[in-house]
Amino acid sequence: MNVTKAWAAQLDDYVIDLAWSPDERLLASASAAGPITLFDARGARLHELPGHADGTNSVAWAPMRQEAEVGSQASEVGSQSSGAPALSPDVRPLASDVCALTSSLLATGGQDGKIRLWDALGGSERSETQSGPGAWVERVQWRPADTNSKSQIPNSNILAAAAGRKLLLVNADGTVAHVYPDAPKTLSALAWHPLGGTIAVACFGCVVLWDADDFRVRRQYAYGSAIPTLVWSPDGRCLAAGAQDNAVHLWIPDEGQEFHMSGYETKVRELSFSANSRWLATGGARDACVWDCSGAGPEGREPMALPHSDRICAVAFQHARELLATAANDGEVGLWTITGHESRIATVRLSAPASILAWSPDDTLLAIGSQRGGVLVLRVAE
Repeated sequence: MNVTKAWAAQLDDYVIDLAWSPDERLLASASAAGPITLFDARGARLHELPGHADGTNSVAWAPMRQEAEVGSQASEVGSQSSGAPALSPDVRPLASDVCALTSSLLATGGQDGKIRLWDALGGSERSETQSGPGAWVERVQWRPADTNSKSQIPNSNILAAAAGRKLLLVNADGTVAHVYPDAPKTLSALAWHPLGGTIAVACFGCVVLWDADDFRVRRQYAYGSAIPTLVWSPDGRCLAAGAQDNAVHLWIPDEGQEFHMSGYETKVRELSFSANSRWLATGGARDACVWDCSGAGPEGREPMALPHSDRICAVAFQHARELLATAANDGEVGLWTITGHESRIATVRLSAPASILAWSPDDTLLAIGSQRGGVLVLRVAE
């Protein structure tokens, strides 16, 4: 495995979120202060978006098919931006850049309570949606495709947003498609099921699985603590929660099972499933723990411990392979192969702790955001 530095950049504040466009050609980097910088895959700054005045919390790219489905809106955006990404003068565009860059719609949520949609090609705002008075928009996430959907709403045009106690569905033009009943407490986590028919949300005391088509509760689980993060396994079998009570909880809704893994040093904010859904990597301790979720599940099994010298602050599996990136508060980033036993294949030292890790869709680039505003992109090749 060959790991090299591709490029680096500096933002004005803590890197609160990073997201690669589905075509792998753009990286959206949000600083906690609010601005959002759009880079191309070679590190050229394409646009500086104002983001959210009081601070940006979350960014999410619309699926690749979005522009074709929005139709007239996409044509309008294309006419405004000449249909081509505004590459820096010192970057020669690839011959395929114009036709390949079709996922240009970026959603953001912020502390101003607004959901904004941006044209990434032109670097302009397309719409602004107010979520409600006094609520931060903590999470935004586009719905995955669901070929079995019963909904009359085009399912890949829907953005879910968690704002205060409200869960909203927003159309690609910024109009509100649906608002679910208020949660009993502030929503702290959101995750779409991989097939797109269900949205999982968490607040203190419970996790609710909402149907995205008929807007009913599919399942509700009581949990006696706050849950800062939720993630589905890629096969949709398992829903994992990192919890404030120094634990990880796992539900298998279709099988009526749940598992509890406790004993972590701190609350667990870091979760990532492997591409084959077998391995669940977690933070919450000095070592990253990797649980085997296959078969009867993880409870009672000993996790693999991936050693670091400081507390884990980020974990991220590749999308299609079994390479895992972990980061610790001393600035160390490790790359590991997970095949039943741990094997560290590379170590990178940063000058500040990482805040977030993001693999490009083709798994060749690893973007690392730091707590001091740095963005480092590594190229990973076999």
